[in-house]
Amino acid sequence: MPDGPIDMEGLPEIRAGSARVEITPPVGTALAGYFTPRTSDRVEDPLYANALVLESRGERIALVSCDVICMPGDIADPARGRIEERIGIPAGNALICATHTHTGPEMRRGRIIPTNDEWLESVPGLIASSVEAACEEMFDAVLLPARGYEDRMGSNRIGRRPDASEVFGKEGTLGPAGPIDPELMALCVRDRQGTVRAMVANYAMHADTVGGNGISAGWPGRMAATLRNIYGDQCVTVFLQGTCGDINHGHWYESRWVGKGIEKATQMGRAMAGLAVDATELAEPLETGEIGCIFRHVDIPYYTRDDEMRAEVEQLRAGDEISPRDRYVIDAFEDWPHDGEVARVPVQVMRVGDVAIVGIPSEVFVGWGLEIKHWSPGRWTFVAELANDWFGYIPTSDQALRGAYGAKPILSRRLEADGGRKMTDAVQVAMWDLWEGEAEHDRPRMGEGGSAVPPNDT
Repeated sequence: MPDGPIDMEGLPEIRAGSARVEITPPVGTALAGYFTPRTSDRVEDPLYANALVLESRGERIALVSCDVICMPGDIADPARGRIEERIGIPAGNALICATHTHTGPEMRRGRIIPTNDEWLESVPGLIASSVEAACEEMFDAVLLPARGYEDRMGSNRIGRRPDASEVFGKEGTLGPAGPIDPELMALCVRDRQGTVRAMVANYAMHADTVGGNGISAGWPGRMAATLRNIYGDQCVTVFLQGTCGDINHGHWYESRWVGKGIEKATQMGRAMAGLAVDATELAEPLETGEIGCIFRHVDIPYYTRDDEMRAEVEQLRAGDEISPRDRYVIDAFEDWPHDGEVARVPVQVMRVGDVAIVGIPSEVFVGWGLEIKHWSPGRWTFVAELANDWFGYIPTSDQALRGAYGAKPILSRRLEADGGRKMTDAVQVAMWDLWEGEAEHDRPRMGEGGSAVPPNDT
């Protein structure tokens, strides 16, 4: 007889541990997310480093999501190094990512928004502490991977104009310039008594709903709070932000729902929590438990200043009134240090049985996430952006030349126009290397059968 609500006989022996450590900076810390400074004056809800450790056959991996805007390498690298030194999990086996809240502290030094350097210096240690705490209370686990479908929460925020150029927004456009990714991927982690100890959730949606001057984890934080209300305080939510570089909560239709503020974050968080619960409560447990990880760097050239961008900067400089965003472009163009340089871009692929977990840096346009899923060898594929480093936005190769925010060099794009293809190609190679050339099994592909959720497939 099973010793809980799930029959464990024959399931793989997997150990797990989960923990969260608060990382909220002091009130008065400047908030990231926009081109004008905001000074925090209260805490709407605390920020956390949320950690999950999985172990099978002597191999361990760690997932850590942090309630911050991004995860630059000068934070992620020392954090992964401390995880290896203090806990013994190889640095390359730790995926450290950001939820992309726009009401948290600035993580990138030297930008418009000032950093709280004293707090920033503490973050790698706090991240390592969350993994250490997860390892202190490991338990025999059963993993339940699942997928849900939600296409009403937001939209592609880039619009296509009649002249084939693209802009951020809808004014004067023909319609959205790209797709969304409607899949919510979820991995529920239960102990043998059936208690939900962690929930990994992956969905592509900017965490830019709250605004104002309060520190907040945004809708991912409200999702985590809802899941704790349902399952108990022991439930740690590791939110892996999907490829949302061109996705936000705005719509291409009229709605009576409030579009901004804590109320909007609460609505979205509750909806996504409900979707994760529905998907995983009906899921079957993972039948295989192999654990592995590949961490590689791919060399991708930075953008190098050209005459076209120089002409745009001169036009901005000649304007009667220069906005904070335009001032940033002018100054950043003149100080651009990366002409002719090559970036070392980390890509990471983890395997847990038939589950693939991909970590890629930066704010990535959704087309690349869909491509990674389409060619994945895993039955369930989680794609986490803002992982392990930051290189601005990664638009698709064609959109990189069409002018919208997210594609504009220096303002938002730091790598060459074709950088996204090189990164996602490297991910595809790493995925199939990790699966060691196994024959492809029956699994859903994004874009096949007209739906992201094939019938009878959880």
